[in-house]
Amino acid sequence: MDRVLTYAEAIREATEQEMARDPAVMIFGIGVDDHQAIYRTTAGLAEKFGRERVLETPISEDAMTGVAIGAALAGLRPIHVHMRMDFVLLAMNQLINVAAKTAYMFGGAVSLPMVVRSIIGRGWGQGAHHSQGLHSFFMHVPGLKVVAPSTPYDAKGCLTESIRDNNPVMFIEHRMIHLQKGHVPESQYTVPFGQARVVAEGTDVTLVGISYMLVECMRAASYLREVGISAEVIDPVSLSPLDMDTIVASARKTGHLLVVDSGWTSCGASAEILTRTMESLQGNSNVSLRRMGFEAVTCPTTRNLEDKFYPNGRTIASSAHSMVGNQTEAWIPTGEDAPEIIEFKGPF
Repeated sequence: MDRVLTYAEAIREATEQEMARDPAVMIFGIGVDDHQAIYRTTAGLAEKFGRERVLETPISEDAMTGVAIGAALAGLRPIHVHMRMDFVLLAMNQLINVAAKTAYMFGGAVSLPMVVRSIIGRGWGQGAHHSQGLHSFFMHVPGLKVVAPSTPYDAKGCLTESIRDNNPVMFIEHRMIHLQKGHVPESQYTVPFGQARVVAEGTDVTLVGISYMLVECMRAASYLREVGISAEVIDPVSLSPLDMDTIVASARKTGHLLVVDSGWTSCGASAEILTRTMESLQGNSNVSLRRMGFEAVTCPTTRNLEDKFYPNGRTIASSAHSMVGNQTEAWIPTGEDAPEIIEFKGPF
């Protein structure tokens, strides 16, 4: 019988099952043994596995990333948790110049099995230093794998796959989906890298939603359905490697591709997806392409500016509608908002 778990519970279960299966798996980070347990994703782990495998760390991202790298080289499988991706920037040298390159520099004689969990996105009033989605930085670097699951099922399967992989993996979570619920098997399973998921089938326009923007794309598809437009919605799940075959096939079918990111559009994940789509279809098909993401300013704090800054179901539906139709006036969905899929309780 199917069970329903939250996204956070799915992450915690994957971690617990892998720690029970493999004594080399350990987890550490700021707040992992706090009573709030990083949105409950690490709840109870310290009590079950002990303080030697579940470690609270000082606020020293660079040094602790070095610890993770050393632990991986010594045969452990560390999970390093960052409550906010913004501060992963303090460890960029360790991640890009050490973790990503070690296997290559030693000719494959060593491996570096480590997972870096980091949380992105808006809360309420998180502002300039606590709201950024910087996942595209890591998509740029050979040697790093990048995943951004959007559902509880994929969260558990992707984390299990990431822990078992022998390479460094950047595991991206959006704080707005930790309370999203979905069906998650109790048994262990993996979700492979480089395999996108068609969440809803359609014929008129393809919507690709990255991380939390998948939720907003589903809302947009609901709005579009009311005016007779059929949207196909795709969750990339894995950003590096990236399953372009699924996206290109859908774009060829619908003739319209709109990619919506939880980050800035310039040099971002959306730009990569659109460019590779254009390269694949060049000379073979007329497909209209568009992207949406953060506005080209610093992440704001006040709610009225946040509402302008972030894409939402209404603005996504409006943009998709203008791509499909030939109308001169912009269409904005009216009526009641689509039901909330998740609920954000606060920054901690």
